[in-house]
Amino acid sequence: MYADNFDKYPTSWSSDGKFIIYSSPGTSRSDLWILPLTNDRKPFAFTQTTVNATYEFFSNGQFSPDGQWIAYQTNTSQREIYVAPFPGPGGKRLISTQLGSQPRWRRDGKEIYYVAADHRLMVADVKAQGAILEVGAVRQLFGPLLTGGGFQYDVSADGQRFLAVTLPNQTTSEPLTLIQNWVSVLKK
Repeated sequence: MYADNFDKYPTSWSSDGKFIIYSSPGTSRSDLWILPLTNDRKPFAFTQTTVNATYEFFSNGQFSPDGQWIAYQTNTSQREIYVAPFPGPGGKRLISTQLGSQPRWRRDGKEIYYVAADHRLMVADVKAQGAILEVGAVRQLFGPLLTGGGFQYDVSADGQRFLAVTLPNQTTSEPLTLIQNWVSVLKK
């Protein structure tokens, strides 16, 4: 098992079971790490910042279903969603249109979901052909989602159902009934 003095937050496991993506805040100049689960098991940086990472945002890297791509959020104050080929080489492609976090792939790899800056759940159409990734339409699905640590949503394999932590819809307040001395009511 790999160990050092930094915390590690795993976010994705490749479908072939050979790699784990994790974030490790506090490590110098790296956002996203890959841990091979075979051979020497020596982790390597997948993304690197150009300055020391002073922001402790988790990069939330996610393997594509075929394991050929990684969707991730940048680990800076201007969080965006990118996709890059795995294990490389190749350049990254911008997915988000106005900031984003918490990327997830649809099981068939044709869509990437993420949370926009206004906390709305967004979806981007993507099409991978070999080493080329085409980014199509990006549209809003619903929201706002409740913010907090970790992922605030999950998506079904077919991309048709979501489990999400959302804010309650309160257009009117429900009446509140207060019963005092309720124990005496039970005795009657």
